[in-house]
Amino acid sequence: MKTSQQRAKDAVQPHRHPGRELKAPLRRLRGLKTRRAILRKAVNLASLEGLEGLTIGRLASALRISKSGLFAHFGSKEDLQCAVVDAARDIFVEKVVLPAYEFHGLKRLQTLCENWLSYGEKKVFPGGCFFSAASLEFDDRPGRVRDRIVELMKKWLGNLEQAARDAQLAGEIKKEVDVHQLAFEIQALAMGANWSSRLFRDQNAFRLVRGAILQRIDQATGTAQLRQ
Repeated sequence: MKTSQQRAKDAVQPHRHPGRELKAPLRRLRGLKTRRAILRKAVNLASLEGLEGLTIGRLASALRISKSGLFAHFGSKEDLQCAVVDAARDIFVEKVVLPAYEFHGLKRLQTLCENWLSYGEKKVFPGGCFFSAASLEFDDRPGRVRDRIVELMKKWLGNLEQAARDAQLAGEIKKEVDVHQLAFEIQALAMGANWSSRLFRDQNAFRLVRGAILQRIDQATGTAQLRQ
């Protein structure tokens, strides 16, 4: 038997439904899976048609769902674009950055470069490197989308530079090498591969740039002189 005090508490506190409490996390999980699937489609579409051309209407048409269904996930075109940039970042980090972090110094730098080239060559995004295209598309367009792309590209360059600096501290790269310049040159070469591959449909672009990047790293380590 419940006491009068327990009955009073029951009257004040809302009645709980265990079934509803269990269903709520499942609904959230399904919602997250749906959002991820939408964003993956949006990333692929943006890599082919451009991020600026990606609208809620265009995406709804590609997914064959209603605009109102997408508005539940993204309130505006800019919100959608920012979410797409973040989704592309997550894929890039998974494919390119994280696998390199099991190594240190020169090996990490080499692996970052190789992973980036493989990611572009294998067309992880159907339109080539998402960030190479988005960087060119938004370089003169102020706003949240550009700010997000700038932040992420700076982090990527920072990863290259830090790996080179660690290699330099370990004696793997010559002391006189400017590691900031080295990172800049590697990124410029890599973006050139994506450009040539997409614009000219050059099947050899990544092979040529892979050789150029390895040669530049050899110059930084001094092994290029040893091979001559």
